[in-house]
Amino acid sequence: KHFDAFHEFLTAKHDLANKAVLEGFSRGGLFVFNWAAANPEKVACIYADAPVCDFKSWPGGKGTGKGSSGDWQRLLQAYGFANDEEALAYKKNPIDNLAPLAAEKIPLIHVCGDADDVVPYSENTAIIQSRYEALGGPIKVIVKPGVGHHPHSLDDPTPIVDYIWEHTVAAKPKPPQP
Repeated sequence: KHFDAFHEFLTAKHDLANKAVLEGFSRGGLFVFNWAAANPEKVACIYADAPVCDFKSWPGGKGTGKGSSGDWQRLLQAYGFANDEEALAYKKNPIDNLAPLAAEKIPLIHVCGDADDVVPYSENTAIIQSRYEALGGPIKVIVKPGVGHHPHSLDDPTPIVDYIWEHTVAAKPKPPQP
């Protein structure tokens, strides 16, 4: 609801583009993917960096990652789950809810470290990539060898900017010249 209001504020009152480029770092992955799945017509592209795409991975720590018990308890409360079993049965994590994005062909770009033990690549981005490609969605993944959860981004962010540019501004037809 907060981002719905923010989007309305930016587009209606400040005349910004209706389709946003969303950026989700770490736990922000949950937010941008969930909002995008509920509002795919309002999304031009998603840049996700070491994103949480399944809360069972983080903060749950139910796979190979470290997890965070305090954040897991806050998640249970925020989502209104009565217990761990309800949370573990939840089927609307980003890894499970890609069809609305793929139907709109929303381009995704992920940047991740292959040594991330907080938000493991194999439990998050690797699953997103496999499932999104199977659904026909466009995705580019940049894996940083030997890098953990930090630092985010790239030393030279040009590949990220180029991908976003290519799938937003450069993808729009140029106006006719007089």
